Amino acid sequence: MSIDTKAIAAMDRNSVLHPFTQLKDFASGKLGEPTIIETGKGIRIQDAYGKELIDGFAGLYCVNIGYGRDEVAEAISRQAYRLAYYHSYAAHTTDELAMLSDRLVKMAPGQMSKVFYGMSGSDANETQAKLVWYYNNLRGKANKKRIISRDRGYHGCTVMAGSMTGMKFYHDHMDLPLPQIAHTGVPHHYWGSYDGETEREFSARRAKELDQLIEELGPDTVGGFIAEPVLGTGGITPPPEGYWEAIQTVLKKHDVLLIADEVITGFGRTGSMFGCQHYDIEPDLITVAKGLTSGYFPLSAAIVGKKVYDVIENAADRIGAFSHGFTYSGHPIGAAAANAVLDIVEREDLAGNSRTVGAYFQAQLKEKFAQLPIVGEVRGVGLMAAVEFVTDRASKSGFDAQMKVGARISKAARDLGLIARAMPHGDILGFAPPLVTTREEVDEIIDIAERAVRVVMDQVIQEGQKI
Repeated sequence: MSIDTKAIAAMDRNSVLHPFTQLKDFASGKLGEPTIIETGKGIRIQDAYGKELIDGFAGLYCVNIGYGRDEVAEAISRQAYRLAYYHSYAAHTTDELAMLSDRLVKMAPGQMSKVFYGMSGSDANETQAKLVWYYNNLRGKANKKRIISRDRGYHGCTVMAGSMTGMKFYHDHMDLPLPQIAHTGVPHHYWGSYDGETEREFSARRAKELDQLIEELGPDTVGGFIAEPVLGTGGITPPPEGYWEAIQTVLKKHDVLLIADEVITGFGRTGSMFGCQHYDIEPDLITVAKGLTSGYFPLSAAIVGKKVYDVIENAADRIGAFSHGFTYSGHPIGAAAANAVLDIVEREDLAGNSRTVGAYFQAQLKEKFAQLPIVGEVRGVGLMAAVEFVTDRASKSGFDAQMKVGARISKAARDLGLIARAMPHGDILGFAPPLVTTREEVDEIIDIAERAVRVVMDQVIQEGQKI
C-alpha cells in the first residue's frame, strides 16, 4: 500500500504529541520529517521512504519474537472475531485470560499466586505500589508505606512509577518524585566503585547503604523495594557480583517487599526466562509487560506472590471487594496475543537463543570495542548490551556533554542501517535486538556499530579532542 508521505507527515506534525521529543524543534521542522514506519519482518523494519533498518533495540526492548509473526496476528484476529472485548470485573473471565494467568503463575520465579493485568509497565508498577500499601494496611502496619528505588532505575513515567524512576529528567517540571519514594545508590561498579574495590566489596557497600537508608527512614515506614534485575534505560548495567544476595539479606531483615521489575528482562532477554532466575532473586511481586506480547498488543501484568495474596484474601470478609481495576484489565485480545507469543518463546527456546547467541554477541562486542581508545566499558548479559565512551580510559574521564558523542554514534549507526539507542546518563550506545537474532545478524549489527563508532571517533579527533 502506498501512502502520501507528505500528507501523513503534515498530519503528524500538526496533531501528535510525541513522547521524549524536543517539541519546538519538531514543530519547526528542525528535526526533519517524522519517520513513518511502514512494515517489519524478523529483526528489520522499513520506513515509508523505502529505507530498511536493522532494529537493534527491538522497538523499545519489546519485540522479542521479531516483526511479522503471522501466528500472533492470526490469534489476535480470531479473538477479535470471536469476542473483541469483555471486562474482568466481578469474576468475569475468558478462556485465553484464564489460561494465560495459569501459565504465568506456573512459569514465574518465586512463589506466585495471582496475576493482575494492565496495559503498560507504568500502570503495572502503579498497581505494585498500591499492593504494597494495601498489604501493609491489611496486616496492621499502616506506616509501612515508603518504597525505595535506585538511582538510574527505570519503572515508568506515570505519577507513582515516574517517582520510582531514578532519573531527574523524568521528575523535572512534573512535581515528582512523590514523598513516599526514596532512592538508593546505582549498582554500577565501573562508575561507583572506590579504587581497588572488588565487585563483591562494592555490592556489600551498596547493601550497607540501603540498610542505613532504611534505618534512617525508619524500618516501620519502609514497605517495598523496587528494582530491575538488570538496569535497563539507566545504562543497560548487569548487577555486580554478590549484589542481589546482599540486597535481599537487607530486605528480609527489615520485612520489606521486593518488587522485581521484569518489564525488560522477562521472557528470555538475559538468557533465562526471567532475570530473577538468572540472578537467584526471590521476589514478592513481579512486573511484566513488553515481552509478554512482544509489543504486538498493549498488555502488562503485576504477578502477586503468595505471601502478599494470602493477606489480601484473608482480609476479604472484613473489608469487602478488592477495589482496584481498569476497563481493560485482562483484555481478551491482549491475552490471546500473549498466549501466542509465549507459545513461540517456548517452542523456539528464545531464552536459550538469547543465552547462546547472546554469549557470542557479548564476546564480539568486547573483541571489537573494548580496546578502542574512546571506549571505557563494554557490558551486558544475554541479548542486551551497552558500550560506554570516555575521553580517557585510565581516568574514566567523560566527554563534554555538549559534544553529544553517544547521540552522534547512534545517528551514524542509523545512517548506516542500524537502530542502536543513545542511552541517558552518559555517552552510551545501547543494544537490545529481538531474541530471534542469529549469529549472522549479530555480525551485521557489530559491523555497522563498529563503523559508526570509528566515524565519530575520527570526527572527535579532528575536532581536537584528546583521546
